[in-house]
Amino acid sequence: MEKHYNTIKDTFVIQNGIKVYNFNWCLNYIEYQGKLIYGRSFKIEVVDHQTILKLVIYAIRDEKKALELNLDLDKGILLSGPIGCGKTSIMALIRPFFYHKHDYKIKTCREISFEFAKNGFESLQNYTQKEHTQSRLTGYCFDDLGAEQNIKHYGNDLNVMAEIIISRYEDFVQNHSITHITTNLSASEIEALYGNRLRSRMRQMFNLISFSNESRDKR
Repeated sequence: MEKHYNTIKDTFVIQNGIKVYNFNWCLNYIEYQGKLIYGRSFKIEVVDHQTILKLVIYAIRDEKKALELNLDLDKGILLSGPIGCGKTSIMALIRPFFYHKHDYKIKTCREISFEFAKNGFESLQNYTQKEHTQSRLTGYCFDDLGAEQNIKHYGNDLNVMAEIIISRYEDFVQNHSITHITTNLSASEIEALYGNRLRSRMRQMFNLISFSNESRDKR
């Protein structure tokens, strides 16, 4: 009888009180949810399995496997890859694997830049300041870094995402706040757009996980 992977509970079994995940079940769950959200043509290809494995290991906080894969669970994820390879959809689809305290919101960098253009510096507080009851910043995945452009607000020129990431870096150091990013940019392109100062901080903040250059455009 065919097993259905409708919920996150279908991806693991309990052994001695511990969740033990089956990666093939995880893939089936992600693909099933992807078809529901993005359409019946959604498909996870073999070339992407290693990338998704790393993301799942990170999400479920498997310390032993994370060490083997050179993943630091105290850092965020910088997910890079070719245009259209599925970075945004995968970051959305793996969210159910995260414990509640490690959950995150997804926001496009272009949207954030438009918010700055409309509302100015006050709009950045949504991403750089804590609520009174918070011990650390709300988790965010900033989607498509590099797609935004420098936008002026009443003559104020600001590299919006650089400002946000540097502010979140300070809270990462002090309070272990976690940030995730997706981008089509290479490391050298990030440095060219945002400067060496930001790139050096990003090395400390993020695990670099990449889709293969052979990963096809899935749009």
